[in-house]
Amino acid sequence: MSRSKAADNTPSGSAVRTTVTAYAADGVEQKTDQLAVEEPLEIRVVAEVQGGRARHSIAVTMRTPGHDFELAAGFLFTEGVIRDDKSIWRFSYCEGESADEQGNIVEVHLAPNVAFDPKRLSRNVYMSSSCGVCGKTSIDLVRTALPGPPKGDFQLQPRQLLQLPTALLEAQPVFSRTGGLHAAALVDADGKLLHLAEDVGRHNAVDKLIGARLLEGELPADDLVLLVSGRASFELVQKALMAGIPALLAVGAPSSLAVELAQELEMTLVGFLRDGRFNIYSGSHRLDIAGA
Repeated sequence: MSRSKAADNTPSGSAVRTTVTAYAADGVEQKTDQLAVEEPLEIRVVAEVQGGRARHSIAVTMRTPGHDFELAAGFLFTEGVIRDDKSIWRFSYCEGESADEQGNIVEVHLAPNVAFDPKRLSRNVYMSSSCGVCGKTSIDLVRTALPGPPKGDFQLQPRQLLQLPTALLEAQPVFSRTGGLHAAALVDADGKLLHLAEDVGRHNAVDKLIGARLLEGELPADDLVLLVSGRASFELVQKALMAGIPALLAVGAPSSLAVELAQELEMTLVGFLRDGRFNIYSGSHRLDIAGA
């Protein structure tokens, strides 16, 4: 399925204005500020069950409105519910709901030949914008669903990596107005930003990126790098691996489980990419540090 078939679901408003009282050493003033929009999105799956179509509510996440179909597709793919874009028949916003829910419920209609088992989901039905998988059972389910080690036989140049945080910040249109969003970007081996997504949730931003690639039929993305504006969690490593992405670069710190999973599958994991430095936690063979 191409993104054109998914229809246009760009944000109607990813920032809102508000009045604040601003305090500084030189005085107090009333001023206008902008806030990143956060609204709930319910993801439903419509699938074939015993000759009929059944609807399943599988997740609720707090997100920044916009690119909801990509977010839903990326979530289903990284959770192992679907294998490719052909698993999706169509998307729709649920109609007939209350005014508050209009545009906040997405239904993913699976193709008739796609089996759906909601018990396979590794994440709880409710998610916040910042939550991820937790507990040994969830982690074991994630490991079972993962493909093998990613390919990615390219080498990254350290000088190009050091320029990426600035490039990422400059490419964030909503963050520049609100300061309240996470960003994720796909970068090629030459350090060029190809596609960026913003959201109040780190995992949502990554799902939007992966969902867009999925709907274009461009997975696995074994020639690309994932860049995130915050820390590198276990789940972000998992999502990148599901998409075949061989390298994850984070402006912040990685977690212990993220490092463990990256090392296990020989993924390149870089943390603290800021202020002219970075740490390599796994997969140093994809970085040309010998000549640095």
